[in-house]
Amino acid sequence: VQLQASGGGLVQAGGSLRLSCAASGRTFSRDVMGWFRQAPGKEREFVAGINWSGRSTYYADSVKGRFTISRDNAKNTVYLQMNSLKPEDTAIYYCAADGTYGATTSTSYDYWGLGTQVTVSS
Repeated sequence: VQLQASGGGLVQAGGSLRLSCAASGRTFSRDVMGWFRQAPGKEREFVAGINWSGRSTYYADSVKGRFTISRDNAKNTVYLQMNSLKPEDTAIYYCAADGTYGATTSTSYDYWGLGTQVTVSS
């Protein structure tokens, strides 16, 4: 089972990035999927979650209105569109699978990818 996150990089404040997370090794089309992030010296925090169909999503207050999570079950892939990026969004972003919808703790998800670095300059 593997979750491969990609799409991170360096962007100026106010810019946008789109993260992708490709899953392999099993079918995740029935799973709740999520994105978390971890900044240096801080604990991993929840960013966004999506139910199996993609029709229901939930977000951390800090990203609501700026980030959008979506999925393509045919491609076993989940996305995170990040707009209006701020320096405080700088972190390693991780995708996670097989979670509990509505949960925001990392222990609520069973599968994790290695993460992709997002750096937002001011």
